[in-house]
Amino acid sequence: MKIQNWPAAERPRERLLAKGAAALSDAELLALFIGQGLPGQNAVELARSWLSSHQDLAGLLALEYKSFCDLNGAGSARYVLLQAALELGRRVISQPLLRGSALTNPEQVEQFLQLQLARSPREHFGVLFLDTQHRVLHWEVLFSGTLNAAAVYPREVVRAALQHGAAAVILAHNHPSGVAEPSLADRQITERIQQALALVDIRTLDHLVLGAGVTVSFAERGWL
Repeated sequence: MKIQNWPAAERPRERLLAKGAAALSDAELLALFIGQGLPGQNAVELARSWLSSHQDLAGLLALEYKSFCDLNGAGSARYVLLQAALELGRRVISQPLLRGSALTNPEQVEQFLQLQLARSPREHFGVLFLDTQHRVLHWEVLFSGTLNAAAVYPREVVRAALQHGAAAVILAHNHPSGVAEPSLADRQITERIQQALALVDIRTLDHLVLGAGVTVSFAERGWL
């Protein structure tokens, strides 16, 4: 049945206006972006098929361009629209962290980094650059790699830290597998970066490894 033939109280658009966006399911919210379904499949049903093939909304939004466009009924216009909405959400959540206030809330940092990295299908290594009061100067992904590795060069981390005038850094990278447990290689590269930064009086406050909704902190484990 076409959505316009549903009772008004059950249509996603009318439900959002009456009860707010939080009242809608993932499929209903996604259907508002899809706009129009396919012959024999309305927008909500199409959204459900996309979600079921990629486990959840986060997995769907993490798809790279070609993989997304391979979905039945997807395409460039819908990919662009969803990625723009995702980036708007990231920026709204990131604004308090990037306005220059001192970092006092570890959960806020973790939430920010989860949004930036956690569900990417490739491994990325980024750095939060901080001033002497631990206020955020800049966030940057310095290295990107494959499904299970990213080549990281300590000299590039030092160069970027000096460029931004950082007094301290927080390192972060994701594990696309979803398992956040650091590897031996993770610990070794962290030690090399920490030593390289110490030579120019820049502190390494933490290294966070991000999985699917899980974060491991090197500082909390006493590894820094």
